[in-house]
Amino acid sequence: MPDASSFSSDYFSSRARFRSNALALGWSVDAVPVPPLGPNGEELTLEVARIGPERPDRLVVVSSGLHGIEGFFGAAVQAALLEERFVDWAPPPGLAVLLLHALNPFGFANLRRVNENNVDLNRNFLLDGQPYAGGPEGYAPLDPLLNPPTPPGGFEAFALRAGWNIARYGMPALKEAVAGGQYDFARGLFYGGAGPQPTVEILRDRLPRWIGPAAHRVLHIDFHTGLGQRGTYKLLVDQPAGSLGADALRAAFGPAVQAWEKAGVSYAIRGGLGGWCKARLPRVDYDVLAAEFGTVGILRVIAALRAENRATHWCEAGDPRCGAARTELLEVFAPRDAGWRTGVVAEGVAIVDRALTALG
Repeated sequence: MPDASSFSSDYFSSRARFRSNALALGWSVDAVPVPPLGPNGEELTLEVARIGPERPDRLVVVSSGLHGIEGFFGAAVQAALLEERFVDWAPPPGLAVLLLHALNPFGFANLRRVNENNVDLNRNFLLDGQPYAGGPEGYAPLDPLLNPPTPPGGFEAFALRAGWNIARYGMPALKEAVAGGQYDFARGLFYGGAGPQPTVEILRDRLPRWIGPAAHRVLHIDFHTGLGQRGTYKLLVDQPAGSLGADALRAAFGPAVQAWEKAGVSYAIRGGLGGWCKARLPRVDYDVLAAEFGTVGILRVIAALRAENRATHWCEAGDPRCGAARTELLEVFAPRDAGWRTGVVAEGVAIVDRALTALG
């Protein structure tokens, strides 16, 4: 069974492990450079591993690290797949498996959830004609609370002020306002960017080729952490609740499948990966399941994002508060607890197994 040892200590060791594991199994492996360079001038890459026919009609895609630091978990699932699940395994006729390691290598390497431009990549996949402007109506009044232009630390009563806003507006409305995706505050949380980011451009160019011209069905599992009750998960999909598509996914993956806006733990988002994949590959029955695994309470998640964001923008070089904020962010999105790590990796592998069964 997979366990906590599937987690790597940093982006670079995770990348090396992914490459060597895939090559040892005889998978095809590619590395796509993603600017900018790493913390010490290293090249950062999106790693691609694939097995199966050149022209598959069905694919299972497993991606990690769209939200940078959350890649510790997604890459751990990929490590468990390559080191245990896919050993002595061959895909059935017509099926291919595609693993994408570190969609946001900058965030993974620098312990940030966003990329080098402070962009939340899961708000950057806007469709043609959608403007990189605007945001939820309730975000602007909250920006001074979420992003004061000072380093983190000291007594701020953030929890009390956040609690007051929850009591005033309600948690669902507050989640939507804060996390739905905004495009006007470049140093703010959940910023969707001023234009397509390098990862989006890479996927726009290469994803159709990786999927192939003969594919008609894709199940894409995109791993995330930080949302929901600790150790549990939801599979969030861009399918209307109660639709035939949502019902079919629930039949394959169980009751964890939820529409984004109906998931209880979630909210409707703008610029997400799932809707973009459907639009870019209209000939393919393409479903992205965002596998969200819970870690800590929502207020601690927001407080950690807030502190790390302030540390990035307002701390002087060498300020220990920056390191402390990144350490807390890592604990929030990849808890060190061995029990949590063992459980979520096992569940992640089981989700991929269900996808293989559904298409195999």
